Amino acid sequence: MAWQVTHPVVVPFDFSAHAREALRMAVTLVESPRQIHVLHVLPFMIPTEPGVVWATIDDAGRIQHALENLNEAIPEAEFGKVCLDVRLGDPGQVCSDRAEELEADLIVIGSHGRTGLTRLVLGSVAERVTRLSHCPVLVVKLPAEAEKAGAGHKQAAPATS
Repeated sequence: MAWQVTHPVVVPFDFSAHAREALRMAVTLVESPRQIHVLHVLPFMIPTEPGVVWATIDDAGRIQHALENLNEAIPEAEFGKVCLDVRLGDPGQVCSDRAEELEADLIVIGSHGRTGLTRLVLGSVAERVTRLSHCPVLVVKLPAEAEKAGAGHKQAAPATS
């Protein structure tokens, strides 16, 4: 008996090759791409951070810019008409909360495969989502050939201004 995905599937997306691989996997698990909710999470900016002018932050502009980047990065011809969403906050918490709001059957997330000190310093969003989520989480890694070629570390610049 095959597992049927009947509710939405959330795919956290950080513009990396790992996230694209997770999205490809998610497309194979659903009947319609409309069940897929691609989620990009922008961190909150603190007015005292470098690059923040006169203590003003245009969150609406940041969100709009990120949506434009998502539209370019996720062509409908390749992935179908998926739902795109941009939120502000902690990526692990926001992904888990969004999946709960949607009553998602599954979260499909790419893993960068960091280990050691890098993982300790940078943390793992996939690990945090797995711990916080109310639904199953499928962690997808790049095929070994792509990882060796360095494809996993090429990343488009997400919207932050």
